[in-house]
Amino acid sequence: QVQLVESGGGLVQAGGSLRVSCVIFGSGFALKSMGWYRQAPGKQRELVAVITGGSTNYAASVKGRFTISRDNAKNMVYLQMNSLKPEDTAVYYCNIETWSQTYWGQGTQVTVSS
Repeated sequence: QVQLVESGGGLVQAGGSLRVSCVIFGSGFALKSMGWYRQAPGKQRELVAVITGGSTNYAASVKGRFTISRDNAKNMVYLQMNSLKPEDTAVYYCNIETWSQTYWGQGTQVTVSS
């Protein structure tokens, strides 16, 4: 049984910073990738950042402002968000992919006020 639990969302003013965290519960699986997605009201869920092997990739809209990182010892993945904009407002979801399945967290709300 694999479970992802996010935390760290909240309300922040434009230009501010937040870090969202995701802890991964479970064992006996090999990770293919781990990442963050977001979904704004009325929009489709979109990829924000992903770690695959030793490389990271970012959506163009967040590149240079957001940083994804992982702590293997703690089974955690983080998303540091700087210079936040109102258009970053969304529910942020943690995602991991193994070689056979995809798992999602429940999401954490990030709201950026102008």
